[in-house]
Amino acid sequence: MSTILIIDDVPALREQYAYDLKRLGGFTTMTAAGGAEGLTRLAAETVDCVILDLEMPGVDGFEVLTTLKKLGNRIPVIVYTGTGSYDRCVRAVKLGAYSFIAKDEPLERVVREVENALAWAGLRSEIGRLRRQSGDDSPLIGESRAAVAMKEQVDRLAGIPSPVLILGESGCGKELVARRLHDAGGRAGRIFVPVNCAALPETMVESELFGHERGAFTGADRPRKGAFETADKGTLFLDEIGELPPAAQAKLLRVLEDGVITRLGSHKGKQVDTRVVAATNRSLDAEVVRGAFREDLLFRLNTHVIQVPPLRERLSDIPLLADHFLILTCEKFGLSPRVLAPETLKILQGYDWARNNIRELRNVIERLVIAGSEEVITSDLVPVEIVGLGGTSGTSGSSGAATSGNVAGTLKHQKAAAERSIILNALEQNHWHITRTAAQLGLSDHSSLLKIMRRHGLKK
Repeated sequence: MSTILIIDDVPALREQYAYDLKRLGGFTTMTAAGGAEGLTRLAAETVDCVILDLEMPGVDGFEVLTTLKKLGNRIPVIVYTGTGSYDRCVRAVKLGAYSFIAKDEPLERVVREVENALAWAGLRSEIGRLRRQSGDDSPLIGESRAAVAMKEQVDRLAGIPSPVLILGESGCGKELVARRLHDAGGRAGRIFVPVNCAALPETMVESELFGHERGAFTGADRPRKGAFETADKGTLFLDEIGELPPAAQAKLLRVLEDGVITRLGSHKGKQVDTRVVAATNRSLDAEVVRGAFREDLLFRLNTHVIQVPPLRERLSDIPLLADHFLILTCEKFGLSPRVLAPETLKILQGYDWARNNIRELRNVIERLVIAGSEEVITSDLVPVEIVGLGGTSGTSGSSGAATSGNVAGTLKHQKAAAERSIILNALEQNHWHITRTAAQLGLSDHSSLLKIMRRHGLKK
């Protein structure tokens, strides 16, 4: 049964709404006498929908909406006003309200609006779940000059059928760029097929890409479509294209030139309409020089090139990315929304993320969420390797604490580094046996040690 919170400073109105919503809609209802009390209840209770008065003394409805937006709380909020001023309601919707109603609306209409808001929230949650399952839960986010220029280039190329080569460091979002190329073009309703070329066994590369007929090789007991046929009328994303072996490179070149694939074990070609988007974090020009990549294939692939900027060249986007990952992580683990303290954000923006770019940022955000239980994520929870190596992540190692010369100067940060080093050394002495390590360190039980390990991001 859904729970509805009514926030209104007028006792008679909020109690009447609570009574009628329970009577007509069968909802569980609770009330709050103002914006401050409403925010407190939202932090402490499980609420499915809010009905919010805009005109209240102290913390008014606009401040409630602003706070919810800042915290990343996406609960549906229906606002009402007795002034008849729709400008205020429109302003509320821009702040994140689901919809607005007038105070003199029939209660049956209010019940329907609540039901619609709950259905909308359920649909949004389901879409988020499906996107997480598909791996497409991190759309291109950023307002920096580099990010905006990249998105504009992607949108210009989305509608053309030519191959596109995406270049960029590991973890900078090359697959997200490929998905946007697909979603923003005429093939958006068709299938998007990602293939990691580096993960394909060399003996199976051609079968995976072009398919095979029954009896083509030992174990081929039935015909099988390859990635090109599966992606017909859609987009095939070939990640780590530089890892393709020479024989597969030759066949790929032929497909790009004439659009015809030939399954292994067959002499009959089949026409396909598959757009190819390739990506690599390596220099294909250098691979051509050393004879590992075909020059004619490179010329065919790089008709259009998109360079994805590393995160260190768009540090101003970190607040937006961090907020996005905070929302995703809290939803994933069913936790209340979190927010980064200003000093925490400052540390994240002072780090260069050279090891794994946006993927590394996402992992760090998940560690921060798991490390504490408070709404505000303070700087003492930041992993010591991030704190201590602000601009030199490429020189760090993950097996020990940063040296004292690298640790930020505050006592809090140096204590965190020392604690991490002590825990890590004890774990290694005990071959990562948790119970023995906890006993050696004088901790009450193994769960206490596990909690400290989570705080420092330590795992075997």
